[in-house]
Amino acid sequence: MKMRSIGTAFALVAVVAPAGAEPRVFRDDFIGRLEALALVETLNAELLAGRSATLVLEKWCADHHMAAEPKIVARVAPGSGTPPSDEQRARLGVGPDEMVAHRRVALSCGTHTLSEADNWYVPARLTPEMNRALATSDTPFGKVVAPLQPSRRTFSVEMLWSPLPAGWESRTREEIARAYPPGARLEAPHGVLEHRAIVHAADGRPISEVRETYTRDVLDFDAGAR
Repeated sequence: MKMRSIGTAFALVAVVAPAGAEPRVFRDDFIGRLEALALVETLNAELLAGRSATLVLEKWCADHHMAAEPKIVARVAPGSGTPPSDEQRARLGVGPDEMVAHRRVALSCGTHTLSEADNWYVPARLTPEMNRALATSDTPFGKVVAPLQPSRRTFSVEMLWSPLPAGWESRTREEIARAYPPGARLEAPHGVLEHRAIVHAADGRPISEVRETYTRDVLDFDAGAR
């Protein structure tokens, strides 16, 4: 599994919350960055342990009170699909002429876009009803294929953003405090975490490959939810 961490300083942005809620503000200091890091790492661990990214995100949304109805909706991007590479076909166990469909979606809960995902799936390994739902509805892939009892094998994890620099744990708190003086609000980049995984049916056959970018909206919740 590939694991890479990139540490960069960001500043001067507010976390947006639903109307009437107190936004969860992360300060650009050691404690604020440590809190943000802990949350991203917690989500990463839950995704690695979960059978469905959709269900993990739905629980994350519910636990952090991010929407009145914590339901994940897939907003499908229009346009032609991206063909799979030879390496992807090999991971999916399909030949050069077998059809592999592509679906690009933004997974949202309420007003929060929690992840953006590319999904290459094998229509011949799904039912006609599943293929129809993927082509015509905003239902997330994980819910469409739930009758196949899918599971995930994550083969790449990349931390796109680390609130604290590499080796921070070997520094004293005083050294880190001097590096991040209090005052500003912490800004995260658009993407904070990327997963790549193969989704298998219960019979072990791969049915799709996904590339998921989890956004800074995963940190965008009501402070009272804690």
